[in-house]
Amino acid sequence: MSVHPAVPRPEYPRPQFVRAAWQCLNGTWQFERDAGDSGLERGLLDRDLTGEIVVPFCPESELSGVGDPDFHAAVWYRRTVRVPEDWAGQRVLLHFQAVDHDATVWVDGVEAGRHRGGFTPFSCDLAAAADPAHTYTVVVRARDPRGGPQARGKQATSYEGRGAHYGRTTGIWQTVWCEPVPAVRLGRPRITPSVAASAFRITVPVTVATPAGRAGHQVRVTVSDQNGEVATARARADVDLAPELWLPLPADRVRLWSPEDPHLYDLRVDLLDGDGAVVDTADSYAGLRSVSIEGKAVLLNGQVRFQRLVLDQGFYPDGLMTAPTDEALRHDIDLAVAAGFNGARLHQKVFEERYLYHADRAGFLVWGEFGDWGANMQGPAGDNQQPTASFVTQWVEAVERDYSHPSIVGWCPLNETWQRLHDRITVLDDVTWGMYLATKAADQTRPVVDASGYAHRVPGADVYDSHCYEQDPERFGKLMKGLADGTPYVNADPDGTAWSVPYAGQPYFCSEFGGIWWNPDVRPDESSWGYGERPTSEEELQERFAGLVAVLLDDPGMFGYCYTQLTDVFQEQNGVYRFDRSSKLDVSRIRAAQLRPAAIEQDER
Repeated sequence: MSVHPAVPRPEYPRPQFVRAAWQCLNGTWQFERDAGDSGLERGLLDRDLTGEIVVPFCPESELSGVGDPDFHAAVWYRRTVRVPEDWAGQRVLLHFQAVDHDATVWVDGVEAGRHRGGFTPFSCDLAAAADPAHTYTVVVRARDPRGGPQARGKQATSYEGRGAHYGRTTGIWQTVWCEPVPAVRLGRPRITPSVAASAFRITVPVTVATPAGRAGHQVRVTVSDQNGEVATARARADVDLAPELWLPLPADRVRLWSPEDPHLYDLRVDLLDGDGAVVDTADSYAGLRSVSIEGKAVLLNGQVRFQRLVLDQGFYPDGLMTAPTDEALRHDIDLAVAAGFNGARLHQKVFEERYLYHADRAGFLVWGEFGDWGANMQGPAGDNQQPTASFVTQWVEAVERDYSHPSIVGWCPLNETWQRLHDRITVLDDVTWGMYLATKAADQTRPVVDASGYAHRVPGADVYDSHCYEQDPERFGKLMKGLADGTPYVNADPDGTAWSVPYAGQPYFCSEFGGIWWNPDVRPDESSWGYGERPTSEEELQERFAGLVAVLLDDPGMFGYCYTQLTDVFQEQNGVYRFDRSSKLDVSRIRAAQLRPAAIEQDER
């Protein structure tokens, strides 16, 4: 099997739970399409595959070396793995950061794991006791059916992308890697900051895979900053499934995380055996910050913070849902900040965790969202949305993965689940409630919107929002002004039939607006669209943008907004930047229109 000259995306993929020893398995794998999903019957598990692909890029992308945008009912991957000599005798975990959509993994012909969901990571055993002299054969089958309800995000179910749907992603699209772990080992810590107490609460699961158990084991957590150790704590690891540690910080070492000062503490998590020897260790980091609600305002560290968000779809011309480089992830944040945004709604996609790593370091505010599009089965009005139970399980996996990132200030499990409200309880109601309650059960520290834009089905949810693409600032202002008397703009069916439960006075924001259609270089034969009439000049665009933004900045009841969107994405050409991230307008004017104080930040409450 040939070897790719350079390993793509070589950076550590799990930045808040870092072990020193690991092996990146990105690069060239054997690959084969399986149009009829009959590969298991035809013996693909037991033979070499006919083609090659560059992992972690999907076969639809240019960077994969395959570049086949057609539908793939199933695809197969195969490669051999030899572990380093110093891993001998340890358990070896095989990690997949994301495989779209239903994955089965075999190691040496034996099924090692299954996973459903295209956005979240999963793991299985490569070896119960690693043998460096043995070459392990890893085979992966990914199924990605064209029909049926499935959490696809913005992936098109037509051959060509159209409207707000883009190219598909099938199979492996994030890093594959492995690491050695002891039989008694640390799980990923959950880090909860408490600004009120100037402390961190850290929960550390401990996994036991040995009859000897964990008698006498302890967990030790050390918090450090640039001046050295700040706090340390220990807890027994042999009485609770997940020991919990409380680490108060000395007053003179307290430093809050914020957009102006995105300070991060270093964390070291150690697992000690009964003799006090370290048997497992991992590095992490944490930001001390709080999110709270007061009236109609959302506060960061007890201060009103107007959220100037931009919609980010996370697509790339050559990698589709996979960023071509780690630098590309960071660059998208830099582009947003340069345009005057202080955060992003990560739209219809669970982004690579490396994005959040860069957002944490940049002080960039993020709303985490699920790629729920794919549930609308175009059925009878009032019963067209058919999300399955797997929507809930996949979303819980996403929340658990990203819980400890300080940049995340809100959760959005669903988006634009339009369906008429009537007197029957539907599967949409059940799943919306389920995803909302699961989010609140997993995380009491951040606000949750039950469904962005529509259909709101949870009375009194933490926040309420709408999407409005009216292009005329004066008419836009008239639509938005009802918030002052408790009757804000609410999305509804064109005939006026309600999609959502009524607004209940909670914090409100316009979470999609603008989308101004602008491509000054559009070709006559090019597919291009945006919202409303395309401006006749950049000056007209700038005036429209400033007018729309002013409506929301000047509303004392509005806690933020989200402008559509950061970049063009294929045929949807309404970004502040082009799809290739180059400039197409004067970004300094976009920035200037946003940076004056918002009314809610000046309101004396």
